[in-house]
Amino acid sequence: MTDLELDTKKGANPLLAVQCLLQGLTWLKKPELRKFVVIPILINLVIYVTFFSLGMVYLSDLIESFIPGWLSWLEWILWPLLFLSFLIAGYFTFTLFANLIATPFYGKLAEKTLSLSKGVAVTPAEQAWSKMILSELRRLGYLGIRALPLLLLFVIPGINLLAPFLWAVFSAWGMVLEYMAYPLENEGLLFPEQRQCLRRIRLGALSFGGIVVVGLTIPLLNILVPPAAVIAATLYTEKIRKGR
Repeated sequence: MTDLELDTKKGANPLLAVQCLLQGLTWLKKPELRKFVVIPILINLVIYVTFFSLGMVYLSDLIESFIPGWLSWLEWILWPLLFLSFLIAGYFTFTLFANLIATPFYGKLAEKTLSLSKGVAVTPAEQAWSKMILSELRRLGYLGIRALPLLLLFVIPGINLLAPFLWAVFSAWGMVLEYMAYPLENEGLLFPEQRQCLRRIRLGALSFGGIVVVGLTIPLLNILVPPAAVIAATLYTEKIRKGR
């Protein structure tokens, strides 16, 4: 099993995660990365426009059905809270779908970003396709098994008031698992080892995932966030590596 030595003190700094994501957005303009960025952005554009169009038609009625009659007097508070929850849940789901399509580009984007960061060409660790597919299925299964019970909390009166906060934490963890996978796979780590690494820097990892989730809920910016997050995850991994 391959392991990656991380500086847990650096990794626990939430400001470093935010700094890397801002840097990732600026690196989108680099000519060396352009061919690995354009197609994923187009994929995100098509999927998010489709999702937004469907959401405008159905989301209002769906949210109102989740507010029981005895809480109607609190609707002015619950409506924006539930709207934000469904927005995060929707973007979480569609982001996973969009990233699955764009995976070949994101792997190369992480590789090229690391080369630019180091100033020399790097060769990613080789992995058998069967192991990579199994790793991806494990990650999706891990997220799916935990997402379903959380979604059920939204339909339980009273408890559904806590559901948005629990979903926000889960979304942050899911997004860091999603985007850190690309640089960590290039290091030779598959899902079980990736999860172990991220647990050692949990605060920084959740900060990274949280800021990505916020970016994904902002119209137009959410089209740029996924490739920027891949770049940021690569830079973040390199900065918290021991010996840096």
